[in-house]
Amino acid sequence: MRAPFQILAIPYREDPAFQFCVLHRADCDQYQFVAGGGEDGETPLEAAVREIKEETSIAALSVISLTSIAYIPANVISEEHRRLWDKNLFVIPEYAFGFSCNTEIRLSDEHVGFEWLVYEDAMSRLTWDSNKTALYELHCRLLASEQKSD
Repeated sequence: MRAPFQILAIPYREDPAFQFCVLHRADCDQYQFVAGGGEDGETPLEAAVREIKEETSIAALSVISLTSIAYIPANVISEEHRRLWDKNLFVIPEYAFGFSCNTEIRLSDEHVGFEWLVYEDAMSRLTWDSNKTALYELHCRLLASEQKSD
């Protein structure tokens, strides 16, 4: 059963500058990060790790929980998944994560391609505001972490 929340997971690497992987959706001409819904009794983090594996074939070992939470209309989720939800559930939370990705990405059929882009280029390619906000937070956190280690 689909849980009433979504996750967003941002692949990143440092090569030598930070780069972020945007995924081109198969069902429309839009770019986003790994996204999906929770299943059964999963926590958002468990759902993120599962979705990362399903959509990129990567076993994410280092996942950063972000503060960014968006609320999205429940009607963007397929009727098949939301038919068991309370009829008065109109918005659901979308929890955001980042994950280090230094291995080869193999996409599921949900996406037709991907691009590794620097922050500004990734930001301009994204469609959804929730993706942009989460990317902004992850980028800030990575830069702050880098400055601490200097």
